[in-house]
Amino acid sequence: MSAQLIDGIALSQKLRAEIAARAAVLTAQGKQPGLAVILVGDDPASHVYVRNKVKGCEDAGFYSLKEQYPADLSEAALLERIAALNADPKIHGILVQMPLPKHINPHKVIEAISTTKDVDGYSVLSAGELMTGLEGFRPCTPYGCMKLIESTGVDLKGKHAVVIGRSNTVGKPMGLLLLQANATVTICHSGTPDLGVFTRQADVVVAAVGRRNVLTADMVKPGAIVIDVGMNRNDEGKLCGDVDFAGVREVASHITPVPGGVGPMTITMLLMNTVEAAERA
Repeated sequence: MSAQLIDGIALSQKLRAEIAARAAVLTAQGKQPGLAVILVGDDPASHVYVRNKVKGCEDAGFYSLKEQYPADLSEAALLERIAALNADPKIHGILVQMPLPKHINPHKVIEAISTTKDVDGYSVLSAGELMTGLEGFRPCTPYGCMKLIESTGVDLKGKHAVVIGRSNTVGKPMGLLLLQANATVTICHSGTPDLGVFTRQADVVVAAVGRRNVLTADMVKPGAIVIDVGMNRNDEGKLCGDVDFAGVREVASHITPVPGGVGPMTITMLLMNTVEAAERA
């Protein structure tokens, strides 16, 4: 029996309607949520991401500010602009699109953003708040993954969750969010000698390494929930994830497709963080 698809597009639309309603209440109080997006350089993928973020803001009734700069913008000039946005009461969230040109230190840029406006959840303080269980901004992709798992109706308490990947943006915060939901968590990575030993024990698997077919049907426990964060291209150039979708779908109970799974949720959770920032302000 094929797994039930976890529809990220449908869940995203539902959440965005809730976000728009919250934004309308704030706007009526004279506090319209505002997001500033900064793009440095001409990376084609970054242009697409920024365009989608700005459109998401407009659709939700946010004030959006898009600023594009040439690739030779100095680090000092970028930091100066961030400082000005930190002081702007119309802006509740600041996002600097990655990657940045090589002469700009991304860590320095992230840390320059006010913690009250760090809606990407990437700063050291945001990471510390997540680790210690304090209220803060959660990184958007893992936050979206948690909403997708939640939509299945499965209680994570006592479940074994395996995260494949240990990046600061997905793998590590994903593990912490699963821990907060009372799952028992294993994090696997390129140094894990036999990945299948761990994934075959898992009630939930989150694959987030950016490598095709890292998870195949023989590595999945029957009835597991599988969340595919990967964004890759197959031999025909078609978008695919980290999971062998056709095979794993016949074993899992729930699975996210690529595209249409995790992808739509990432921008949605950015909007969620921004409206929360406006409410706190």
